[in-house]
Amino acid sequence: MRVIAGEHKGRQLKAVPGNSTRPTTDKVKEAVFQMIGPFFHGGSCLDLFAGSGSLGIEALSRGMANCVFVDNNPKAIQTIRENIKTLKLDDQVEVFRAEAFRALNAAGKRDLKFDVIFLDPPYGKIDYVDLLQAIEEQNLLQPSGLVYCEHDASEQLPQSAAGFTIRKQVDYGGTIGVTIYHTEA
Repeated sequence: MRVIAGEHKGRQLKAVPGNSTRPTTDKVKEAVFQMIGPFFHGGSCLDLFAGSGSLGIEALSRGMANCVFVDNNPKAIQTIRENIKTLKLDDQVEVFRAEAFRALNAAGKRDLKFDVIFLDPPYGKIDYVDLLQAIEEQNLLQPSGLVYCEHDASEQLPQSAAGFTIRKQVDYGGTIGVTIYHTEA
Protein backbone atom coordinates (compact mmCIF):
# COMPACT_ATOMS: atom_id res chain seq x y z
CA MET A 1 0.00 0.00 0.00
CA ARG A 2 1.41 3.35 -1.03
CA VAL A 3 0.58 6.99 -1.71
CA ILE A 4 -0.31 7.22 -5.40
CA ALA A 5 0.29 10.90 -6.27
CA GLY A 6 1.17 14.32 -4.96
CA GLU A 7 3.70 15.46 -2.39
CA HIS A 8 4.18 11.99 -0.87
CA LYS A 9 3.92 9.99 -4.10
CA GLY A 10 5.43 6.52 -3.82
CA ARG A 11 5.75 6.53 -0.04
CA GLN A 12 4.78 3.24 1.58
CA LEU A 13 2.01 3.14 4.17
CA LYS A 14 1.68 0.62 6.96
CA ALA A 15 -1.42 -1.54 6.94
CA VAL A 16 -3.42 -2.32 10.06
CA PRO A 17 -2.14 -5.64 11.45
CA GLY A 18 -4.53 -8.60 11.27
CA ASN A 19 -7.68 -9.06 9.24
CA SER A 20 -9.89 -6.48 10.94
CA THR A 21 -9.62 -3.98 8.07
CA ARG A 22 -9.73 -4.19 4.29
CA PRO A 23 -7.43 -1.61 2.68
CA THR A 24 -8.57 0.20 -0.46
CA THR A 25 -6.38 -1.13 -3.27
CA ASP A 26 -3.97 1.21 -5.03
CA LYS A 27 -5.85 0.64 -8.32
CA VAL A 28 -9.19 1.69 -6.81
CA LYS A 29 -7.62 4.60 -4.94
CA GLU A 30 -6.00 5.93 -8.12
CA ALA A 31 -9.24 5.65 -10.11
CA VAL A 32 -11.30 7.30 -7.37
CA PHE A 33 -9.00 10.26 -7.02
CA GLN A 34 -9.11 10.79 -10.78
CA MET A 35 -12.89 11.14 -10.36
CA ILE A 36 -12.98 13.39 -7.29
CA GLY A 37 -9.80 15.44 -7.67
CA PRO A 38 -7.44 14.53 -8.91
CA PHE A 39 -5.70 17.30 -6.95
CA PHE A 40 -6.99 19.76 -4.36
CA HIS A 41 -6.20 23.36 -3.52
CA GLY A 42 -6.79 23.29 0.21
CA GLY A 43 -9.97 22.11 1.86
CA SER A 44 -10.80 19.65 4.58
CA CYS A 45 -11.71 15.97 4.55
CA LEU A 46 -13.05 13.38 6.96
CA ASP A 47 -11.79 9.80 6.73
CA LEU A 48 -14.43 7.85 8.67
CA PHE A 49 -13.69 4.14 9.23
CA ALA A 50 -10.14 5.24 8.38
CA GLY A 51 -8.29 1.94 8.84
CA SER A 52 -4.69 2.79 7.95
CA GLY A 53 -5.66 6.33 6.93
CA SER A 54 -4.81 5.64 3.31
CA LEU A 55 -7.67 7.66 1.74
CA GLY A 56 -7.20 10.74 3.92
CA ILE A 57 -3.42 10.62 3.51
CA GLU A 58 -3.85 10.40 -0.27
CA ALA A 59 -6.09 13.49 -0.15
CA LEU A 60 -3.49 15.37 1.93
CA SER A 61 -0.73 14.36 -0.47
CA ARG A 62 -2.85 15.72 -3.34
CA GLY A 63 -3.30 19.14 -1.71
CA MET A 64 -6.09 18.87 0.86
CA ALA A 65 -5.19 21.20 3.75
CA ASN A 66 -6.34 19.01 6.64
CA CYS A 67 -8.03 15.74 7.53
CA VAL A 68 -9.88 14.27 10.47
CA PHE A 69 -9.31 10.51 10.83
CA VAL A 70 -11.79 8.39 12.80
CA ASP A 71 -11.77 4.68 13.52
CA ASN A 72 -13.06 2.56 16.39
CA ASN A 73 -10.23 -0.02 16.21
CA PRO A 74 -7.23 0.72 18.50
CA LYS A 75 -4.84 -1.02 16.05
CA ALA A 76 -6.14 1.22 13.25
CA ILE A 77 -5.61 4.36 15.35
CA GLN A 78 -2.04 3.27 16.13
CA THR A 79 -1.39 2.59 12.42
CA ILE A 80 -2.82 5.97 11.37
CA ARG A 81 -0.60 7.74 13.92
CA GLU A 82 2.47 5.85 12.64
CA ASN A 83 1.69 6.70 9.00
CA ILE A 84 1.10 10.35 9.86
CA LYS A 85 4.34 10.55 11.84
CA THR A 86 6.33 8.91 9.03
CA LEU A 87 5.00 11.44 6.50
CA LYS A 88 5.28 14.37 8.95
CA LEU A 89 1.60 15.32 8.61
CA ASP A 90 0.98 15.93 12.33
CA ASP A 91 0.08 19.60 11.90
CA GLN A 92 -2.60 18.82 9.27
CA VAL A 93 -4.57 16.11 11.06
CA GLU A 94 -6.73 15.15 13.99
CA VAL A 95 -7.10 11.47 14.92
CA PHE A 96 -9.97 10.11 17.01
CA ARG A 97 -10.89 6.68 18.26
CA ALA A 98 -14.67 6.75 18.19
CA GLU A 99 -17.76 5.03 16.89
CA ALA A 100 -18.81 6.56 13.54
CA PHE A 101 -22.15 8.12 14.51
CA ARG A 102 -20.70 9.54 17.73
CA ALA A 103 -17.87 11.08 15.67
CA LEU A 104 -20.32 12.64 13.19
CA ASN A 105 -22.29 14.11 16.09
CA ALA A 106 -19.12 15.53 17.66
CA ALA A 107 -18.04 17.05 14.33
CA GLY A 108 -21.45 18.70 14.04
CA LYS A 109 -21.16 20.18 17.53
CA ARG A 110 -17.79 21.66 16.49
CA ASP A 111 -19.38 23.11 13.30
CA LEU A 112 -16.83 21.30 11.13
CA LYS A 113 -17.42 21.35 7.37
CA PHE A 114 -15.74 18.99 4.93
CA ASP A 115 -15.09 19.13 1.20
CA VAL A 116 -14.82 15.34 1.00
CA ILE A 117 -16.07 12.67 3.38
CA PHE A 118 -14.68 9.16 2.90
CA LEU A 119 -16.92 6.31 4.07
CA ASP A 120 -15.33 2.87 3.92
CA PRO A 121 -16.99 0.84 6.67
CA PRO A 122 -16.82 -2.93 7.03
CA TYR A 123 -18.95 -4.29 4.20
CA GLY A 124 -22.51 -5.13 5.18
CA LYS A 125 -22.19 -3.78 8.74
CA ILE A 126 -23.35 -0.16 8.38
CA ASP A 127 -26.33 1.36 6.60
CA TYR A 128 -25.09 4.05 4.20
CA VAL A 129 -28.45 5.83 4.23
CA ASP A 130 -28.13 6.20 8.01
CA LEU A 131 -24.62 7.62 7.56
CA LEU A 132 -25.79 10.06 4.87
CA GLN A 133 -28.70 11.09 7.10
CA ALA A 134 -26.30 11.80 10.00
CA ILE A 135 -23.99 13.82 7.71
CA GLU A 136 -26.97 15.85 6.50
CA GLU A 137 -28.41 16.36 10.00
CA GLN A 138 -25.05 17.59 11.30
CA ASN A 139 -24.56 19.77 8.19
CA LEU A 140 -21.00 18.46 7.74
CA LEU A 141 -20.55 18.81 3.98
CA GLN A 142 -19.54 21.99 2.17
CA PRO A 143 -22.05 23.01 -0.55
CA SER A 144 -19.86 21.62 -3.35
CA GLY A 145 -18.63 18.67 -1.26
CA LEU A 146 -18.61 14.97 -2.04
CA VAL A 147 -19.26 11.81 -0.05
CA TYR A 148 -17.25 8.75 -1.15
CA CYS A 149 -18.82 5.40 -0.27
CA GLU A 150 -16.87 2.17 -0.77
CA HIS A 151 -18.99 -0.96 -0.55
CA ASP A 152 -19.37 -4.53 -1.73
CA ALA A 153 -20.16 -4.45 -5.46
CA SER A 154 -23.31 -6.50 -4.88
CA GLU A 155 -24.74 -3.75 -2.65
CA GLN A 156 -26.77 -1.19 -4.58
CA LEU A 157 -26.87 2.20 -2.91
CA PRO A 158 -29.92 4.41 -3.57
CA GLN A 159 -29.92 7.06 -6.34
CA SER A 160 -30.71 9.66 -3.70
CA ALA A 161 -30.84 9.75 0.08
CA ALA A 162 -30.95 12.42 2.78
CA GLY A 163 -30.51 15.30 0.33
CA PHE A 164 -27.70 13.61 -1.63
CA THR A 165 -27.74 12.24 -5.17
CA ILE A 166 -25.30 9.96 -6.96
CA ARG A 167 -22.67 11.75 -8.98
CA LYS A 168 -20.82 8.60 -10.06
CA GLN A 169 -21.11 4.87 -9.39
CA VAL A 170 -18.45 2.36 -10.45
CA ASP A 171 -17.92 -1.38 -9.98
CA TYR A 172 -14.26 -2.45 -9.73
CA GLY A 173 -13.76 -6.06 -10.72
CA GLY A 174 -17.07 -7.30 -9.37
CA THR A 175 -15.93 -7.09 -5.74
CA ILE A 176 -15.63 -3.40 -4.87
CA GLY A 177 -18.25 -0.78 -5.56
CA VAL A 178 -17.72 2.96 -5.26
CA THR A 179 -20.57 5.43 -5.09
CA ILE A 180 -19.91 9.16 -4.94
CA TYR A 181 -22.68 11.43 -3.71
CA HIS A 182 -23.07 15.20 -3.87
CA THR A 183 -25.70 17.48 -2.41
CA GLU A 184 -28.88 17.98 -4.40
CA ALA A 185 -29.16 21.38 -6.03
